[in-house]
Amino acid sequence: MERAGAGSSARPLVSDARPLDGRRALVTGAATGIGRATAVRLASEGASVSVNYIGDRAPADAVVAEIEERGSTAVAVEADVAVEADVQRLLRESAAALGGAVDLLVNNAGVESSYPLEEMPLDEWERVLSVNLTGPFLCTREMVRGLGDSPAAVVMVSSVHETIPWPSFSHYCASKGGLKLFAQTIARELAPRGVRVALVAPGAILTPINRALMKDPAKLREQEEQIPLGRLGTPEEIAGAIAWLAGPGAEYVVGSTLFVDGGMTLYPRFV
Repeated sequence: MERAGAGSSARPLVSDARPLDGRRALVTGAATGIGRATAVRLASEGASVSVNYIGDRAPADAVVAEIEERGSTAVAVEADVAVEADVQRLLRESAAALGGAVDLLVNNAGVESSYPLEEMPLDEWERVLSVNLTGPFLCTREMVRGLGDSPAAVVMVSSVHETIPWPSFSHYCASKGGLKLFAQTIARELAPRGVRVALVAPGAILTPINRALMKDPAKLREQEEQIPLGRLGTPEEIAGAIAWLAGPGAEYVVGSTLFVDGGMTLYPRFV
């Protein structure tokens, strides 16, 4: 066995390379919450990052500034992931800014709202399905079209509600359940080409969508009682899982869902 330092061919024991060096990442819905934390985490591990947003540009510019301050490359690109022409432009502009085709896609953009079945407006059903399910389809299709023979990784941000029913959120659950089977199906299609597809399923996370919950101690306690770990997760914890799935340490993970939920899927209130 050759030891470090034994001759000119010895390899260094420590490398300065980062897991995602050279990767060109696109994170949808990256201006806030899980998307923001993910964009920053991927950049910290070496990727250049396209920060997708819709509406107010200021939060996306703040993410880009934070990434650039850390010495990485980033660009903010506005696009509605539910609109085909927007997605095609998003991939083109991302590739131009990052110096090549996107080879790491995080389908994070998502919306939710609460409606009992009999009160669910059709336009709200279609809005949630369009962003949460059609968006990942369009983004993944366009990324794969631009890859050629290059390897790549796609991480879908699903939810514990890809498996747990949630009354008054039937459209959201349908979108996440559909996302799971969509991801598994294309994972089978794309794996022979070196394109890995996997999912991260967050539980209750401290994101802007939960601000009202944080201001209501009774509702917060009720939520925490559904989590064996006894607390909500953070965007950074989800970002860490996404970065691992996207990186070389997860090269044999294909089509699986990684639940990051403090044990919520263990149904702690079921007796």
